[in-house]
Amino acid sequence: MNPAYDVIVLGVGAMGSATCHQLAIRGARVLGLEQFPFVHDRGSSHGETRIIRQAYFEHPDYVPLLLKTYAHWEQLEQAANEKLFHKVGLVLSGLADGETIAGARLSARLHGLPIENLTPGEANRRWPALSFSPDHDVVFEPAAGYLRVEACVQQQINQAIALGAKIRANERVVNWSSNGNSVTVRTEHDEFTAGALVVTAGSWAARVMQDLGLPLNVIRKFVGWFPARDRKTTRESEIPTYYFELPHGNFYGFPSIDGFSVKMAEHSGGQPVVDPDNVDREMHPDDITRLAGFLQSHLTGLDATPTKYAVCLYTLTPDQHFIVDTHPQWKNVAIAAGFSGHGFKFAPVIGEAMADLTLNRTTRLPIEFLRLNRFLNR
Repeated sequence: MNPAYDVIVLGVGAMGSATCHQLAIRGARVLGLEQFPFVHDRGSSHGETRIIRQAYFEHPDYVPLLLKTYAHWEQLEQAANEKLFHKVGLVLSGLADGETIAGARLSARLHGLPIENLTPGEANRRWPALSFSPDHDVVFEPAAGYLRVEACVQQQINQAIALGAKIRANERVVNWSSNGNSVTVRTEHDEFTAGALVVTAGSWAARVMQDLGLPLNVIRKFVGWFPARDRKTTRESEIPTYYFELPHGNFYGFPSIDGFSVKMAEHSGGQPVVDPDNVDREMHPDDITRLAGFLQSHLTGLDATPTKYAVCLYTLTPDQHFIVDTHPQWKNVAIAAGFSGHGFKFAPVIGEAMADLTLNRTTRLPIEFLRLNRFLNR
């Protein structure tokens, strides 16, 4: 009996919706299963905005993937007739030999990417709402900016469905199995078969792939929107996207979307999560203390009490690089996980990789440094 689908995608957040879209573009019979409503706020794909950039300080090997993902986002914008990527630039601030500045300069040099090097004084004059430490170097990447996160996920779902994909919300998976040629996925409501399976389950990936013992740690992250006392502070000319590497933590933020408040968060730190189904989503004084300290030192014209907030989840690998690979036993099962708080921007190219791995069992994308065996062989 032939499977009902070519590929089942388990988890339809950023990576899963992109995978459904890329599979549907190729004419595959695809079924997406999402345990929550579409474009929900339970995982890692919500909160209004995400930074997108090319001079990647985490590792220069990401840059070829970023160049591909930029092209994918442009294609999605054209298909959806909606602006998803706002190219406002990104300001990086840190010590010259720190991970952020040295890493961004390395990626820019190796891949010929345009960046500007500024002194703190030059940066302070250019962006008056930001305050730069005198011992810092400052790098500006004009090709960077931000993505509208919920709109990106929704449009990937919309385009996948328009191309024939079947995507079901509120469909929690109970278990799955593979015999190498087909897979069976059981949910709380039904059972489905396909030739292949993609697991893009976010913070639930370790639970779904428990046979592998994936080294994934889930972290609770708090994000706040801080009101502007001076409306000039909400202009993109005053505050673009930014990232500061400081001795006590790494902080980032965005220009105002609503004209009244500015979103900011800490990339470092966070509280361990034992069960992603039970996350503390309330705001506590400790959530605000470090953000308020950064705000008072490096931003002007903002109040230190947020008008709204969100809690999202990072799913960290030990080296904080992604896992993009096939199952070591079942080659018709592919996994994309552990995006470690910097993966959203890659969603379309990760979807391309998942489509390659399930339909062709191989990919030409440069993902060798993201293979699973770097953990399983230890």
